[in-house]
Amino acid sequence: MTLQPSNLSPAPAAASGPAETVPPADDAAHLLIVDDDRRIRALLSRFLADQGYRVTTAGNAEEALASLRNFAFDLIVLDVMMPGENGFDLVARLRAEPTDVAHVPILMLSACTEPADRVRGFEVGSDDYLAKPYEPRELALRIASILRRAQPRAVTGPVTQVRFGDFTFDLERGELQQAGEIVRLTERERDMLRLLAENAGEIVSREALAGLGIGGNERTVDVQVNRLRRKIERDLANPLHLQTARGAGYRLLVDR
Repeated sequence: MTLQPSNLSPAPAAASGPAETVPPADDAAHLLIVDDDRRIRALLSRFLADQGYRVTTAGNAEEALASLRNFAFDLIVLDVMMPGENGFDLVARLRAEPTDVAHVPILMLSACTEPADRVRGFEVGSDDYLAKPYEPRELALRIASILRRAQPRAVTGPVTQVRFGDFTFDLERGELQQAGEIVRLTERERDMLRLLAENAGEIVSREALAGLGIGGNERTVDVQVNRLRRKIERDLANPLHLQTARGAGYRLLVDR
């Protein structure tokens, strides 16, 4: 199911009476939706409000900047192709801001699906890049994942090691050991494993992995993941640690 009006329309009211609309909680994450298509803005606003978020919309970069001056947002969902200042330029501009606006996570949405476009999105500072058309559920999962990553870490200190099975990975040194023995990793495998470990248990998109310089191509990412799996999985057909989130990316399951 891709993003279509019928997919994001509210369900019909039950026969017993009209459905009750529950407003988002005051402490719900506040999202800024930036898209020049008024119809898409309305659909996304309704869908994300149903997911429990507070939502503000803007039709272009100028309106988005005005909202950012007046409100604090937890995430910006930004279309790339807009009249005037496009999404790429707006992200670069926001990341150069000397204020807290520079640190607001950004999810870019675009019909531009070429690898070069996705790479450019990450280069200018976006946190994720989702190609149109997309599944509304995938959009919701990616938003939730970004918001979790953006939350301050517990005061117990940063995670420097993760364990999965008989493997231990040191994030600072980029060193993987199996039962005390060093497992040799290529530079690309090390960077990939570090990003997955930093987001342990969460879905890391293929686009984010491609942004590591693996090649900017989803097929190349899949090949690199399979090579890494050969070093940490006993059964490649049924991986226990490095799992595929179908249609979304990959995640590393670690011991708690």
